[in-house]
Amino acid sequence: MAYEPPDPYFSIQVVLYQDALNPADLDCISLPVKGPESPKELVLLPAFITHADCARHEMGAHHPECPERLGAINDMLLVKGLLDYMNTYDAPLATTEQLARAHSTSYVSELMDASPLEGYHRVDPDTEMNPFTLTAALRAAGAAVQATDLVLSGEVPTAFCCVRPPGHHAERSAAMGFCFFNNVAVGIRHALSAHGLERVALIDFDVHHGNGSEDIFRGDERVLMCSIFEQGIYPFSGDDANGPNMVNVGLPSRSGSNAFRDAVTRHWLPALEAFKPQLIYISAGFDGHREDDMGNLGLVEADYEWVTQQLLSLARRHCQGRVISCLEGGYVLSPLARSVSAHVKVLIGAD
Repeated sequence: MAYEPPDPYFSIQVVLYQDALNPADLDCISLPVKGPESPKELVLLPAFITHADCARHEMGAHHPECPERLGAINDMLLVKGLLDYMNTYDAPLATTEQLARAHSTSYVSELMDASPLEGYHRVDPDTEMNPFTLTAALRAAGAAVQATDLVLSGEVPTAFCCVRPPGHHAERSAAMGFCFFNNVAVGIRHALSAHGLERVALIDFDVHHGNGSEDIFRGDERVLMCSIFEQGIYPFSGDDANGPNMVNVGLPSRSGSNAFRDAVTRHWLPALEAFKPQLIYISAGFDGHREDDMGNLGLVEADYEWVTQQLLSLARRHCQGRVISCLEGGYVLSPLARSVSAHVKVLIGAD
């Protein structure tokens, strides 16, 4: 969906409700349109990519990685009015060829063969497949591929993939940590192979280290991976970076906002400026929030808003503002929904 302005000098303001209970509290986005040299330029809306199949995967009652996560996010973005200013897309199924750029072909075949007709198939102590898991996982990886095509074609400026299961723990040949296919890795390898990019950055601020992404990209000079995670928790990795293209910052428990922002400023941003990425992907995990019991970093919504602002500002300097974000962790519904809203608000330019 795009709006073609009648006047080449005008800008439109989009009004978004920040709080449904307080409509006097508003934010505005100014979407400028260039001058007379490009009178037909369109105002492009960011992409919101999801699929109903992603809610059919479940791993049993009381499992924290539950279908309700997507419903909570969707409801919050509706209440805030943010979805009104995004184009919604149904995530396609990732192809075997696309998956094989990030995973071994034998692993892809084994996972497909393991899909149960009924009940559950356990792949690790915390990760199970039901009859709908494979389709959901293919949609989640396919969302990253679709986002890549949309952003690099110029059809959308940014994209948020609201999908599950998450992906950053999935290694080249192993499912683990609630993850089956590494969604961002599939998207990144698509950008490199199908679109010919030479420098892609992967940012991971999930409270858990993205061991799967590190396993897939270590030594790949085309990809710079920057991560911040809590030390001493699952998957008990990341303190020693596996390659010169990894910028890992492990933070102690209860580090809080100041330590998180300092790590971004001192470690991530200089590395990203030197790398000059052509596209930025975000493994967007929100389980570092102080209300989420899966970790104990002590972050709040304002931290996710701030870090997204830093990344989008950098993207505007180096890659025409092109950012693709894929949902990872975040397991307590209210802080998850609030944090995603703060993140998406920046992605669509409403901050």
